[in-house]
Amino acid sequence: MKSLLSNLKISVPDKIFLKDPESSDLGKRIIKHSILLIDDIGFDSFTFKKLGLLISSNESSIYRYFESKHKLLLYLTSWYWAWIEYQLVFETFNMPDTEKQLSKTIEIVTRSIKEDFSFSHINEVKLNQIIINEYSKSYLTKEVDSENKEGYFVIYKRLISRIRDMILKINPNYKYASSLASTIVEGALHQHFLKDHFKSITDCNEDLTPTDFFKDLVFNAIKS
Repeated sequence: MKSLLSNLKISVPDKIFLKDPESSDLGKRIIKHSILLIDDIGFDSFTFKKLGLLISSNESSIYRYFESKHKLLLYLTSWYWAWIEYQLVFETFNMPDTEKQLSKTIEIVTRSIKEDFSFSHINEVKLNQIIINEYSKSYLTKEVDSENKEGYFVIYKRLISRIRDMILKINPNYKYASSLASTIVEGALHQHFLKDHFKSITDCNEDLTPTDFFKDLVFNAIKS
C-alpha cells in the first residue's frame, strides 16, 4: 500500500487555496511547518506572521497560497481525510466479506496514527493531533453553509458516505446508517481526546481502544 500511496497525489478542493502548496518547495514548507506550529501552540495562537518567522519567509508570501488561516486549516483537514480515505480504499479493496470490510474500515478510521513516510513534508502523527484538537473549528463557523455549497467538505462527506454504504451492505434495513457512519468518524476523535485529557469519562485506555469500542457499538447496532 505504501508504494501505491507514494505514487498518488492527494487532492484537496482547489477553491480552498489560492496556489497549490504542492506545486512549490515554499508551499510544501508552509504545510510542513504549519502542522508543526499548530501542534505546538494551537490554532487559536497560530498566525501567518509566526509561521513566516519560522520558515524565514515574508508573511505576504504565505497569503499567496491561502487567504486566511481558516483556509489553511480547511486544507490540512481535507488532506487528512483524503489520506484516511486512500488507506480505506486500498486496505479494503480485495475484501469480499462485507463484515470484515466494515471492521477494517472502523479500524482505519479510529486507530492511533503512525507516520507515513510516503509524504515527507507532512507529519501525519502531529496532523492527527490537530484533527483531534482543532477539526471542529473548521466547520463551527457562520460560513459553514456557504463553504459546504462550495465543496470545501466534500472529502469528509465522501468518507462518511463510504462507511454508510458498507453498513447498508450488511443491513439494508438499518435506518440510521448515515448517523452511525458520522458518529464513528467524529466519535473516534472525541474518544481519543477524552483518553488523553478526561480519562474518568471514557472507558478507552491503553488496553481498550476507541477501535474496540466502535467495533462493538457498530456491530451490535446494525445486527440488533
